[in-house]
Amino acid sequence: MKNENSQEKIHVEQQPTKEIDLKELFILLKRYIWIIVGITVIATSIGAYYSYSTFTPIYQSSARIIIGADAETMKTLKVIIKDATVLDRVSKELGLNRSADSLSSQIMVENIESSQVVKISVIDSNPVTAAKIANTTIKVYQEEIVNIMDFSDVRILSEAVENEQAYPINETQNRTIFIAFFVGLVISVGFAFLLDSFDDSLRSEREIENLMGLPVLGSVSVMNKKNINKVKAKQENLEIRGESIGS
Repeated sequence: MKNENSQEKIHVEQQPTKEIDLKELFILLKRYIWIIVGITVIATSIGAYYSYSTFTPIYQSSARIIIGADAETMKTLKVIIKDATVLDRVSKELGLNRSADSLSSQIMVENIESSQVVKISVIDSNPVTAAKIANTTIKVYQEEIVNIMDFSDVRILSEAVENEQAYPINETQNRTIFIAFFVGLVISVGFAFLLDSFDDSLRSEREIENLMGLPVLGSVSVMNKKNINKVKAKQENLEIRGESIGS
């Protein structure tokens, strides 16, 4: 019983541990290169298709006004810019089928460096529409604020420009494609390692030495046409050198 346990212990200790150095890693990746390339290309293509088929460009247009009020009054005046009283008229004048709440979510109002200059930014899927909403909001606000608070010190500093060639602010196609490429690469390399783990064939002299516990004294190359030509070339070279020495 003791001998059996000893033999089992020796057998366990003699089992080779699978180590991967840089050379073996390169050989492994080279062996499964077409699988890695294929999976990566498929993942990148799916990412590109998803990106371009679901992507909706968003444009931003801004206008600036000067409100001649103190800090406390300014807070109230800024809130009224996005009020339904103003935005319902904006939607009606532009012929937009949007509620005041929907339009309010597209508009951002902020002070420029704590000054009396207020920036009104509008985002929309159409750059021209975004500019029109910003400019119309200012026009309607100037008219309504007089009736609401009897306040008229609102001046236009700069209007939003209706630019059809504007660039979207959410250019994320390349980012999505890059993520798809990286995910595909990781999955393909992981799949290559998985396939290699199921491969029990011996592919190097070191694996044989680890398995048998004996040094490898020599190896026989596969004799294909390329190897045969190399052997013939070496023999011819030796014969020529031998004749040269003999002469």
